[in-house]
Parts: sequence; C-alpha cells; structure tokens
Amino acid sequence: MDEAPLRVLTPQVLALLVRRGADFAAAEDAVQDALVEAVRVWPTSPPRDPRGWLVTVAWRRFLDGTRADTARRLREDRVEAEPAPGPAPAVDDTLRLYFLCAHPSLTPSSAVALTLRAVGGLTTRQIARAYLVPEATMAQRVSRAKRTVSGVRLDRPGDVATVLRVLYLVFNEGYSGDVDLAAEAIRLTRQLAAGIDHPEVAGLLALMLLHHARRPARTTPDGSLVPLAEQDRTRWDTSLIAEGVTVLQAALARDRLGEYQAQAAVAALHADARTAGETDWTQIVEWYDELARLTDSPVVRLNRAVAVGEADGPHAGLAALAEVDDSLPRHQAAAAYLHERAGDLAEAARLYAEAAHRALHLAERDHLTRQAARLNAARRR
Repeated sequence: MDEAPLRVLTPQVLALLVRRGADFAAAEDAVQDALVEAVRVWPTSPPRDPRGWLVTVAWRRFLDGTRADTARRLREDRVEAEPAPGPAPAVDDTLRLYFLCAHPSLTPSSAVALTLRAVGGLTTRQIARAYLVPEATMAQRVSRAKRTVSGVRLDRPGDVATVLRVLYLVFNEGYSGDVDLAAEAIRLTRQLAAGIDHPEVAGLLALMLLHHARRPARTTPDGSLVPLAEQDRTRWDTSLIAEGVTVLQAALARDRLGEYQAQAAVAALHADARTAGETDWTQIVEWYDELARLTDSPVVRLNRAVAVGEADGPHAGLAALAEVDDSLPRHQAAAAYLHERAGDLAEAARLYAEAAHRALHLAERDHLTRQAARLNAARRR
C-alpha cells in the first residue's frame, strides 16, 4: 500500500496521544502498533476516517499497555477517561512534536533521529540506512531519545532556533540510503512553515530549495564532485530556484533578518548568475558580513575570505583567510584555491594534498587529491 498517507498522519496521531496524557515513548510504541495494523487491514477494508481510525487503535494499544503496567493504579483515571470511538478532533499538534524532538536535553544526532522517526514517520531501518549505521545502533539511539523526552511537558513556547538547527542537520546529512534526507528535510520544513509564521523558518526553506536545485549538477555519473564554478547550470532545477527566491523575498520583506535568510540570499545570488563569471561577488561578501555579524561563526569567516578573493583578488582573500583559525575544516582547501588563483602552484598543490588528508568524506578527498595531482602535473610541463 502507499505509505505516504501514513507518514503524513503519523506525527498528528502521535501528537494527539501525547496531548491526551500519554508519555512519549509509550505513545510512539502504540502508534507504531497502529500503523502495523493499518498496513494489514486498510488494503482490503479502508476506513472512512483514516486519522480517526489510527487514533482509536493507537489509544487502545496505549491503554492495553497501561493496564498491564505495574503502576496501573496510578493511571486508572487515564484509563477511565478513554474517549468513545469516532472521528478525531481536527486539532493538529504536530508542531509540538518538533519542539519535543528538538529538546535541549538531546544530543544533535539523537534529536535528528527522533525527528525523522516521530515527525517524519520513517522506520528505524530507514533511518539507519540513511545514516549508514546498523539498525540495532539506530534503534538504541531512538530508544534513548524517547526515554529522555518521556514525561517532558511542553507548557512554554518551544525554541524555534533549535528546531531549525535540527532540520538543517537533517538536510546536511546527504543522500545515502533508501531515504533522501535532503528531500525529507524539505518536506518537514514545508510542514513546519505551514504551522508557524516565522521568517527564519521561511529562510531555512528557501535555503534548502536553492541548494537542492543545484543537486543534479554537483556530481558526475561516477560520483566525483563538481565545483560550483564548473557545474552545468542548465541542469539546475529552475522551478526550485524560483520557489526559493519567492519564499526568500517574502521573508526578507518582514525586515527580521536571521542567519538562514542571509545564507539563502547568498545561495540566491549564485543561482541568479547565468555563468560563474557573472556571479555578483561584491554582494555575496556583503551578505557574509551580515552573517558574520549575526553568528560570529568561523565557518562564515572562511567562506567570506573565499568570496573576498573572488571580489577583490586572491591576495585580499588570503589576507582575510589569515584571520581564520587554520585548524578549521576546509581551511587548507580554501587556502589552496586562493594560492592557485594567485599563481603559486607549488603551495597550492601542497595545500590541496594536506586538505585531502584531512577530508572527512571520500568524494571530497578524491576531488582534492585530483586537484593536487593536476597542479603537480602542470608544474612539470
């Protein structure tokens, strides 16, 4: 059967059970039981009200577990309050799940896993495959996260910044496994944007759309990385670019600038250039200045140094890069690029090789190794 409707309904049903008083871990187990039952029953006997059906079955599963628990006497009031079967209320508490899954007591990796499970409706096996870890490892991670947030009451407004950081992490996990985490992050962020009116939520959605639009051109058929300047821009998804720019413009018009809006503005300037040579690097440097003011991030300062090198020349870029901690990931790669543009091929080759040694991902390491080999071959000619 088509799993898409179940994935949409899962967070709604789970949130409703939690709002009725079920602790998160027990409610999540009950919802999973209900989903298994739905997969068994619905193909031959589809319900008229799928959401109400899932709520009724999940609540009964939760009550069965409650009655079997040794603390049954403490929960009798909850058992007696079982609502009569029928259509579920139209209230959608999915937004509460976002804040629960991004609880500050969770590690970033646990928050991401729990968000994919509870809000994304993915199975533990799917999440494990996406992360390229054993299913048992991911099951332990999800179980620990569920225990951590069990009993947490959301009686105050949640931290939007934490939720956005979790979704940003999901997006950046890449495209491994049978679940496209970038597409999943976009889906979840769209869902969040529909439930909360916040310019930074729109900014993050715009950022994801603009980056995702370039995805078809980022690698060759054999998986090799293609730098932005060398990408075939005819392969970029213009519909995603148009949507991202529209979402960004609406967010910027509210005059409440945040880091995701500023990052999206940089991505929009890249997307607007028909060729790499037409990129408005001066404006990009200005947006990185805004980002540095908002975040004081060393990564932002590193990216700004590269942009300065494009706007004002490689020596200006190297001067800006000298102010950035050289232990930062990709510092050597940025220095290598700027030295190559300055004509110092020997130093550039050395730095590319050093950057390759420090690379965290195979595709990045291979790309940097090829860059070093290219420059060494050019020097010998």
